[in-house]
Amino acid sequence: MPNTYTQLYAQIVFAVKGRQNLIPKARKEELHRYITGIVKERGQKLMAVHCMPDHTHLFVGFSPTIALSDLIHDIKRATSLWIKEQRIVQRKFYWQDGYGAFTYSQSQIHDVVQYILNQEEHHRTRTFGQEYRAYLTRFEIPFDPQYLFEFYEPETTE
Repeated sequence: MPNTYTQLYAQIVFAVKGRQNLIPKARKEELHRYITGIVKERGQKLMAVHCMPDHTHLFVGFSPTIALSDLIHDIKRATSLWIKEQRIVQRKFYWQDGYGAFTYSQSQIHDVVQYILNQEEHHRTRTFGQEYRAYLTRFEIPFDPQYLFEFYEPETTE
């Protein structure tokens, strides 16, 4: 029987419900380790992770053993429960519905990893809403603004 050969890399972005700044900087490394464990447990390779106070970026190397949507569901569900159990936030914690997923080639891995690891620097000059809409535009993904994440920031023209 022939083998299956794949090379699948995706950046995944999802936000805290209501875009609240709930992920404390002091605890984000713990959250990074927890997400890493989930991804590894599901048989995938985490290339990079960075949790901002209101959203998260992951870069995952996929094998064809799991659907992207299933992995994201597992990560969001498990981390929501873990954040509540660990009392990382003092109020209810949920991820917003939905996510963005953007694919890359082998030659782009280094740049994507560096981009994710430098999120704090990027967000000094660009809001999450601007960043997310730029992804959708760059990847030519048609979207209706009313169905994007809840963005609580001034709209700017890019």
